[in-house]
Amino acid sequence: MRFSPRVLASLDGSFHHLKTPGVDAPAAQRDPAVAATVSEMLRDIETRGLDAVRDHARRLDRWERPSFELTAAEVAATGDRLAPELREAIELGAGRTRRFAAEQRGRLVDFEVEHVPGVVTGVRYVPVPRVGAYLPAGRFPLTASAFMTVGVAREAGVGSVLACTPPQPDGAVNAAVAYAAHVSGVDRLFVLGGVQALAAMAFGLLDELPVDMLVGAGNAYVAEAKRQLFGTVAIDLLAGPSEVAVLADGSADPEVVAADLLGQAEHGTNSPAALVTTSDALGRAVVEAVERQLETLKTAWVAGPAWRDFGSVTVAADRETAAVLMDDLAPEHLEVITEDDDWYHRRLQSYGSLFLGPWSTVAYSDKGMAGTNHVLPTAGGAKHSAGLSVARFLKPLTFQRVAREATPAVAPAVQVISDSEGMAAHSETARLRLAQLAADA
Repeated sequence: MRFSPRVLASLDGSFHHLKTPGVDAPAAQRDPAVAATVSEMLRDIETRGLDAVRDHARRLDRWERPSFELTAAEVAATGDRLAPELREAIELGAGRTRRFAAEQRGRLVDFEVEHVPGVVTGVRYVPVPRVGAYLPAGRFPLTASAFMTVGVAREAGVGSVLACTPPQPDGAVNAAVAYAAHVSGVDRLFVLGGVQALAAMAFGLLDELPVDMLVGAGNAYVAEAKRQLFGTVAIDLLAGPSEVAVLADGSADPEVVAADLLGQAEHGTNSPAALVTTSDALGRAVVEAVERQLETLKTAWVAGPAWRDFGSVTVAADRETAAVLMDDLAPEHLEVITEDDDWYHRRLQSYGSLFLGPWSTVAYSDKGMAGTNHVLPTAGGAKHSAGLSVARFLKPLTFQRVAREATPAVAPAVQVISDSEGMAAHSETARLRLAQLAADA
């Protein structure tokens, strides 16, 4: 999440920086060593199958059990291992995420239209048959990941949804992650992590047919595996370190802004956090508040380096400049805390998900309580792509039905274009139908 030099040059004199990133590099780049390791693992698993999956699981996760799969009863029972308030929160988040997805699905409707007499065209929305979801459960288990992947796929009508999640250090499954998958509607859950999990789902090594699509976040190895498996299967998106940006004016509370910046910096030491503001005073107050909050934050060991190395504060001369700067950043998560949030809502167009007003913190979506999806584009991807939604699990399949009497409305022009291109066979398909029509007259 970095400003483009060309955009900055075009705005010369209308902004200044109060803090720039301490590292002069993107938050995440493709590591050749990671790419090579992933390539080797995928080749091995594709060649040797489940034996290779077991070898990698034993080496990387110390998994020695005969089966990776949890039975349906074991998955359902994970809820009994949770504190009642956590179980209720998981059920609440799963329900809200599925309801929002259901609202989206309801607005994606099949249709057909006769835009030329006798020429009918249309769309059918058909769900992807089989989806494999990766559910992270490392240093910070992403409990809500199942809501966003498994649950939304279910609302799209996907026929079969598998999920893999890595074992904990004691060899057990993370109970919260597993229960989130259960209430989200997972068909089968496997305790299997990393590259070997994605490969096993993509190559059909889990007593199942290969999946058609892989979804879910993960570490650099998971992201690289998705990159290399794309084409063999579809993927949701290639997400890097989590990002947050706040666009605020002088009306914002610096303590709230600082807390929300650190809330996403906590994801990892390479997670960017940016403030663009029209108030120099607010910018300076936020820098002070961040440093003060880091003194007592339990995860300062993560958020502190992220803020030092990838945090930024930029002051814009006016709101139009602020909007241009923010669209250039195209952040994964964007909070707007101003006296005119509606203006920015209408003006801004490049972000993964938007959070309007001081009460709309990113964490509400991260944990599933807002209902929107938290699988979102990073590293500027929001300039051209949207996040995961029910639409991503649907194939909008077009069709056409041309009546005999409509042939003169389409065939002659097809002949002309085909002849100009030198594509004689194309032209002949149209000529043949015109000839038949003439013979029947």
